[in-house]
This record gives sequence, structure tokens and C-alpha cells, in this order.
Amino acid sequence: MTKAISGFSKLTKEEKINWIASTHFSNAEDATKTIKKYWNSDLELQKLHDEFIENTITNFYLPLGVAPNFLINGKNHTIPFAIEESSVVAAASKSAKYWGTRGGFKTTVLNSEKIGQVHFIFKGNSANLIAFFNQIKSKLFIQTESITKNMQKRGGGILDIELRDKTAELENYYQLHATFETKDSMGANFINSCLEQFAKTLKEEALQSEILSETEKNIEVVMSILSNYVPNCIVRAEVSCPVSELAEKNIENPQEFAEKFIRAVKIAEIEPFRAVTHNKGIMNGIDAVVLATGNDFRAVEAGIHAYASRNRQYSSLSHAKIENNIFTFWLEIPLALGTVGGLTSLHPLVKISLEMLGRPSAHELMQIVAVAGLAQNFAALRSLTTTGIQQGHMKMHLNNIINQFEATENERILIKNHFKENTVSHSAVVAFIEGLRM
Repeated sequence: MTKAISGFSKLTKEEKINWIASTHFSNAEDATKTIKKYWNSDLELQKLHDEFIENTITNFYLPLGVAPNFLINGKNHTIPFAIEESSVVAAASKSAKYWGTRGGFKTTVLNSEKIGQVHFIFKGNSANLIAFFNQIKSKLFIQTESITKNMQKRGGGILDIELRDKTAELENYYQLHATFETKDSMGANFINSCLEQFAKTLKEEALQSEILSETEKNIEVVMSILSNYVPNCIVRAEVSCPVSELAEKNIENPQEFAEKFIRAVKIAEIEPFRAVTHNKGIMNGIDAVVLATGNDFRAVEAGIHAYASRNRQYSSLSHAKIENNIFTFWLEIPLALGTVGGLTSLHPLVKISLEMLGRPSAHELMQIVAVAGLAQNFAALRSLTTTGIQQGHMKMHLNNIINQFEATENERILIKNHFKENTVSHSAVVAFIEGLRM
């Protein structure tokens, strides 16, 4: 059993690596070489990466791919994807090409309201608390003016503050529920700073209040924190065309395809087991673009999955219909994104990604990200309802299997030629490689 180490964070990077290599690896020299192999030769750039987080020992690479030809609201985009999963970029590119000749993607930001809460315990008469809150509400705004000044210049700031009674769910539990507009920043630090000032004002004003009794004045603030669930920060992305125009090589009967496609979506709307995988496919596209643009994909994931459960059952994020012989496929999702602050101004590849996208505003980035999710979902459902998901996915996965077995260049050619006509599976590829090497 490994002994605990004291003062690890105070060690130099070299000392941390030496301790890790000697403590956890049978071949410390090989482990150290692998760790250092991923260092950047540019010392300043490596220093920048080292300082993103604590106890950094190396860089963990993900491929950064691009999918061109995305026609969004009449404008072409090349979208960056940071992801390791085979076939995601290829599938997105196919969807972009397919819908590029059918009118492209249409998007709209429906709202961009973000949320933060001060959670507190109040033991007393709720009517007194309501009267007290109404009396100090204006002070909550006034005493955050130093925080909100710059945001207000950009057209953002605090939209509203509500007192919410949650005592039916938890004894003596109340909230200050605040809504914000943060413009092109994701706004986490701004929102949390405002909330902490709300909490301070709430407690200070309570102690001076003539409305509250002596026991009621002792308000206990549990925590002050933004919410990553933003059901009023919504973007819509959709594609549509006459059913007859859905025809292509693998869609000989477009009416039959459209009806089968819609049934596949309906299944995801009513069956949670299918909905989870269905939405995971959407998130393949969303997470990859969120990550490439320096945004918080964990926050996005949490908020979107909560939204998928808003009607008390986990359900599909996307929907489809035929009306007046027009096929329409769309999704509406909550997305809290930023294009200023955080990694967006620090990470060189994030800067590259944002410039590639034309330096979008937060609203524009919301639309691009939503399109990436819809495109990924369309590609998956088109495969599932026509040729099957494995045909394309496993062919893309073939390279990973070949690399796993360190195939020579000649072996690669023979393997790829063989599987042009044969079904790709891990066992089939392994058997073929072993046959070559006998």
C-alpha cells in the first residue's frame, strides 16, 4: 500500500514526476519518459499549460479536428471539434454536406438568462421575512454596483432577485433566486461575486432590521452559488426540407425514411434507456465544440441532462415531424457559454478555434454548438434507420485497432483492403492480423 505523501504541492514538477514514477510504476524510467514526451518544447507555452491547474506533470492531448461546410443561417462555418471518439467529426461533416444542399441549419437564441442562488435558513415568521426582503431588495442591487458596473456597460447585469420559500421541501429553507445577463462571458465568477455580496447584505441588514424579531435576525447562509441549470438560456437549431428532397444514395424512399426517422425520435422521447444513448450522441457534437472553444463541458452536460428530465422523465432533446409534406428536425437546449474570459483568452488553440469561427459572440457560439449537436444526432439516426450504426463507426474504429497492434505499413494496406469488403469487428481484425503474422 502506497504511503501518504506530505507537502506534494510544494515539490517542483520534476520532483513530483520522480515521486510518481518511483511510487506507482514498475519501470520508473519508462513512465518518466512517457510523461515528458508530452511536454511542449516551447517553454513559455508549457509554463502556460502548467499553470492552468494544480500539480501539473504533463499535457493530455485530444485530437482537434474540423468539420467544414456548415451552412448556418445562410453563412458557412468550419467547426472545430476536440474529441477522441472515432466517427464524430466524419458524421458531423456528412450532416453538414447533406443539409448544405437542403437549405442548411436555422438557429435562434430564445433567451440567455442565467441563474444564481443564495441558500439560507430562516427560523421565524415567513410574512416577516417577505416584508424584510421587500424592504432591502433595492439595497441588494445598490450594494453590488461596484461588481456590476462593467457588466452593465456591456448591456448585462442583474435582471431580478426573488425570495423563494422552500420550507415545504426542507425545514426553514429559503432562497434568494437571482437572474443575470452576462453577455459574452459565461459569467460564473461575476454571478458568484454578486451572490456573495447578496448574502453579506442579507445578514447585515437582518441584524439591523426593525421588522424581524431578535431570534429571526440570525439568518444562516448555507451557501451562495450559481446554477448550471439554465432553463431560460435556450437556443433552438433546426433543419427542414420537403420530404421528397430527403432522397440520397441510402434513402431511396424518402417518405419511408422520414417516417422511420420520426419513429426513432419518438422512441427516444418515451423510452429513457434509448433517450440516454440518443442524447449522448447529441453531446458528442456539443461537448467537442464546447471543449474546443474553452468552455465548461461539465456544466453544459449537467444543465442539458437536467433539462432533458424537466418533465419528470428523462427524454429526447431532439424532435421531428412531418407537416404539409415538410420534414423538420430540431432541438432546443440550454447553453451557458462565453467567448471572453477564462480559457478563451489564454489557451492558444481556443483562440484558434474562436478565430476559425469568426470570433463569435456568446449568442452566436450557442447557435453553432447547438447545430453541432443536431448534426451529430441526424447522422446517428440516419445510420441507425438505414445501413446500421456499426458499418460506418467500425470502419472509423479500424485505425485504432490497427494502432493498438502496432501494424507495419504493409500490414496496414493489407488490413484496410481486406475490410473494404468485410465486416469490421475487433475480433475479426485481431484474427486477420494474427493470420498475417503466422
